[in-house]
Amino acid sequence: MSIVLAAVMPRPHAPIELREIPEPRLDMDSALLEVELSEVCGTDVHLRDGRLAGVPYPIIPGHVSVGRLSKIRGRVLDIEGREFAEGDRVTFLDVHRTCNACWHCLVAKATTRCPARKVYGITYGLEDGLTGGWAEKIYIKPNTRCIRLDGVDFEKFMAGGCALPTALHAVDRAEVKIGDTVLVLGSGPVGLSVVIFALMQGALRALCIGAPEHRLETAREVGAHDTLNIESHSFEKRYQWVLDHTGGRGPDVTIEAAGAPVAAVEAMRYTRDAGRVVIVGQYTDHGEAAFNPHLDLNRKHLDVRGCWGSDFSHFYRGAQIMADEVRSQPWSKIKLSRYGLSQVNEALEDVESGRVAKALINPVNPIL
Repeated sequence: MSIVLAAVMPRPHAPIELREIPEPRLDMDSALLEVELSEVCGTDVHLRDGRLAGVPYPIIPGHVSVGRLSKIRGRVLDIEGREFAEGDRVTFLDVHRTCNACWHCLVAKATTRCPARKVYGITYGLEDGLTGGWAEKIYIKPNTRCIRLDGVDFEKFMAGGCALPTALHAVDRAEVKIGDTVLVLGSGPVGLSVVIFALMQGALRALCIGAPEHRLETAREVGAHDTLNIESHSFEKRYQWVLDHTGGRGPDVTIEAAGAPVAAVEAMRYTRDAGRVVIVGQYTDHGEAAFNPHLDLNRKHLDVRGCWGSDFSHFYRGAQIMADEVRSQPWSKIKLSRYGLSQVNEALEDVESGRVAKALINPVNPIL
C-alpha cells in the first residue's frame, strides 16, 4: 500500500505533525491529485487557534491547491462536460457537497449558506481521508469541481489563492461602477486582490489602508493610487487622509478586508453619503464593535452588505482571469514565500505576523 506524507493539525493550539497516511482506494468518478502548491492563509491561523466552529480535528489544512491528476477512477468531468485525463494540471473548488436543493440554494440563491456544504481543509477532517492540501496528494471526491489550468502559471495562480474568489465576490457585492473611488481596508491577500479587481471593474482609483509597510508597497505595485499605514496614524488622521483623497466626501465604495471588528465601523464612517460598504473580512468572531446607527449608517443613507466566502462562479471566473496573460499580471507582483511540509508551523507564524505577503506549501519537497 502506498503511503502519503501529510501535515496534520491534531487539535487547536497544538503544533502541526507530519504523518504517513495510506493512499486511499478511489471511489467511482473520483481522483488523486498530486499537490504541487497549497496555500497558508489567515483561515489556517484561525484553525490553529480554534476560532472556527465545527472543525473536525484532526485535519489536514490547505483549502486551495494546484497540481496534476495522478489517478482517475471512472469519469471526472469539467463544467463543460469534458473528461479530465491523468496528468492534467488542475485546481478544484474547495467547497463540496453544496446541495442545490435546499431553501438557501434554491430560494435565497445563497449557495454559500447551504447547510450541507463541506470545505476541503476546514470542515473535512482526517477521518474523511486526504482532504487537505498540506499533503503530497489530495483525494478528489466524486462531484468535486475541478478547473483546468492548462497554460496557467501555478505560482501566479496561487498568488491569488483563496483570496481570488473571495475578493471577486466582494467586488461583485459592492457593484463597483466605472469612475468610482474605492477604499480598501486591509492589505493582506484579500485586500490586494480587491484592489486589483476593483480597478478591473472600472474604478478610477483604489486607496488602501493597512499594514505592514511591505504589504502596502505591494498594494501600490498592484495598482493602488495611494496607501496609508494604520500602525502609524490615528483614526482621526486616517479619516482626514481619506477626505483629502476624495474631494472631502469619502469614497464611493469601501470594502473591509481587515478582519478587526472596528474596521467594519470605520468602513461606514469613511464612506460618502449614499455610498456602498461591503464587509468581507469578518470570517471569524473576533468580538463586537459599537457604532451609532443614526450617525454611522442611517443618516448617511449607506448600503451595507456582508460577503461570505465564494461559490463556483467566483472560483471559475478567477481562474479564467489567471489564464489571461495580460489581466493576470498584477498578481505576479505579490511576493511568494515557500515552505516544505516540515515547515508549516513556521509558515503559520509568518502569516499571523504579516511577515509574508503569501505563504505556499510545496509538498514535493518536505524540507526546502
